[in-house]
Amino acid sequence: MTPRVSVVVPTYRRPELLARCLAALTAQTLPPTEYEVVAADDAASDTTRVLVESVRAPVAVRYVPVTGNHGPAAARNAGWRAARGAVIAFTDDDTVPDPGWLAAGLAPFDRDPELAAAAGRTEVPLPPRPTDYERNESGLATAEFVTANCFVRRSVLEEVGGFDERFRAAWREDSDLHFVLLERGWKVIKVPDAVVVHPVRPAPWGVSLRQQRKAQYDALLSKKHPALYRRRIPHGRPWGYYGIVASLGAGAVAAFAGAVPVALAAAAVWTALTARFLARRLRGNSLAPRHVAEMVVTSALIPPLSVFWRLYGAARFRARFF
Repeated sequence: MTPRVSVVVPTYRRPELLARCLAALTAQTLPPTEYEVVAADDAASDTTRVLVESVRAPVAVRYVPVTGNHGPAAARNAGWRAARGAVIAFTDDDTVPDPGWLAAGLAPFDRDPELAAAAGRTEVPLPPRPTDYERNESGLATAEFVTANCFVRRSVLEEVGGFDERFRAAWREDSDLHFVLLERGWKVIKVPDAVVVHPVRPAPWGVSLRQQRKAQYDALLSKKHPALYRRRIPHGRPWGYYGIVASLGAGAVAAFAGAVPVALAAAAVWTALTARFLARRLRGNSLAPRHVAEMVVTSALIPPLSVFWRLYGAARFRARFF
C-alpha cells in the first residue's frame, strides 16, 4: 500500500542517535501501513546502512544513500524524492518524536486540502543552569518552522524544487523553505500537538567558534528573502559585534600609528563591549569554572569570526549584506 505520510530523517555518522530516533518512529500510534521511514544517509556509510536494514518493525524503514551534493538540505531532498507518501514529515536523527507525533501532524492535512505545510512543537529539555551552547540550542523550541519537526505536502515540495542545496550546513535551510511558502501565499500552520523532543547533544569546548561559519548562510537567506529576513529573523544585524570589531580595528590602527591615547580609548571601548557580551552569555547559565573560561575566550573571538563569515557569505553569494 502507498503510505499516507513518509518520514524523512537525514543522518550523518551518528548511528546511536539514529537508532534511538528510529525506535521512536517505529512506535508511532499511526497504523504501520499508513507511513514509512526514509533514512537519508549523507555519508553513504555501510554502518548506517546495516543499522537501517536491521530494523525489524511492521513499518517500512528504507535506506537512501546521498550522492552528489551534500549537506542536510541535499539529504532531505534525496529522502523526500525517494519517498512515496503524499505528505512528507521531516525530523532529525537526534530527535525523539512522541508516539502521537505523526498522527497529530497528519490530521490537519486530512481536514484541509489547501494546507501546504505545518510546523509541530519541538521541546528542548535544559538543566537548571545550562551552558551557553545548550541555551542557544533551545531556540529550536521557539522557532517558527524547523526541519526537526515539520510536515509538507509532496506536491508543494515538487513545485518549489525542495530545499535549496546551497545551504550546506544545518542553518537557515528550513527558514528558506518557510519563506518560499509564505511568499507564494501557501497556507502554513502550527500543530502544537505534534511533539518532538530534541535533547541537546554534548558539545566540545569552544563549539561556538566553529558555529560562526553558519553566518555565511544568513547572507544567502537575506538575498533571497530581504523583506521576510528583516521582519522574521531576530538579531539579524549583530550591531554589538560590529562595535567590538570596529573598536578592535581602531585600536590596532592607532597603536601602529603611535597614537597612544586613541589606542587606549579604543581598547577601553573594546573591553566594555566584550565584557557586556560575556555577561549576557553567562546570565542564567552555568558558572562552572570550565564553562566560564570557555565563555571568556570565545567572547573575545566570536565577534571578529562572525563578521568575517558574514562578509564571506556576502561575497560568496553576491549579496548586499553586512
